Amino acid sequence: MGTGNSIPLARIFGIRIGATYSWFFALFLIIWGLSGYFQDVLLGSSTQAYITAVLAGALFFVSILLHELGHALAARRDGIGITGIDLWFFGGVAKMDRDSRTPGEEFRVAAAGPLVTVGIVLLCGLIGTLASESNAFVNAATLTIDSTTPALALLGWLAAINVFVLVFNIIPAFPLDGGRIARAIAWKLSGDRNKATRLSGRLGQGFGYLLIGVGIYLVLRDQPIDGIWLGVLGLFLAQAAGGAVASSLVSAQIDGVTAADVMEADPISVPEDTAVRDADDWFFHRYQAPWFPVVDNAGHYIGVLMRERVDTAVRAGHPLLPVREVLDVSDGHRSCVSPEETLEELLASDSLRRLGALIVLDHDGVIRGVVTTDRVRRALGDALGGGTATV
Repeated sequence: MGTGNSIPLARIFGIRIGATYSWFFALFLIIWGLSGYFQDVLLGSSTQAYITAVLAGALFFVSILLHELGHALAARRDGIGITGIDLWFFGGVAKMDRDSRTPGEEFRVAAAGPLVTVGIVLLCGLIGTLASESNAFVNAATLTIDSTTPALALLGWLAAINVFVLVFNIIPAFPLDGGRIARAIAWKLSGDRNKATRLSGRLGQGFGYLLIGVGIYLVLRDQPIDGIWLGVLGLFLAQAAGGAVASSLVSAQIDGVTAADVMEADPISVPEDTAVRDADDWFFHRYQAPWFPVVDNAGHYIGVLMRERVDTAVRAGHPLLPVREVLDVSDGHRSCVSPEETLEELLASDSLRRLGALIVLDHDGVIRGVVTTDRVRRALGDALGGGTATV
């Protein structure tokens, strides 16, 4: 579920939080729409209504962020890397570096977000009930109150919008959380992830087309803003679900192909004691590669040697510095895969796209091969009947 480039806002638990330009537009629309509502139910000035609307818009996106953090932290607990969370026009998305590998992982990650939203609704209800009469909070949450205080109006609206988010998200239509939960259940029952993805994806396509139809109906009923919003949302859901269905068909064809099947065996590696000057002469000038894996004296992989780091060390007057002193250890770790890694997982690798290759390590940390983008393309083309592929 791509949202394009985003503007960095913060880091929470080490996770990059960003927002696309569409998020600012959505925030403006929420504030603009709520200003009129709060003006009707609050007895204060228009300034008070506007400030309450701004707080409501901000707290709504905080609740969306908490929802996505629920997904992200559950994914981390199952060993799935998180590249960031982006807020955008239709809410938020936690970006993961791989798909779930088991139905249990899929279920836990998908259910974590709705559980956080349930907690937000309950918290709003508890605070609102303690701060006022229970009937007053219920009326505020159902948006049927004639007049109230800014705090109660804010709590009531926040509870109501999160109930809507919860109900909408648990609809069993991919890529919504409910669709992912449905995929996990179907996967568990059938034992086939691709069939489960196609089932939830087709449900998602149907739901998306339904929203488009409702949107058209609302436009014809002189409700153009609501109609256009629903239509665009339905189009997005239908496209995302269609992409998942297409991806599952491809996954079914490449099922069983692993890194061991597509790797180039016995790749060139640099011993850790090699001087950076010698690495420059013997490896980079000779083979014209942007990087090489480095091994210790026992043949274990220890990191990636980048061309620019070698050049920097030579220019700084340290030509005899051993290459182990200039390794990119963190990036090197992200570029490693096991021989059992599937072709589908290789295709989703950010390191493969960025570095152009992945290092295949056995369980003892010894290099067994290198998977390049060219080999992945050829393997994918062979699996799909000789077609071309883009990585």
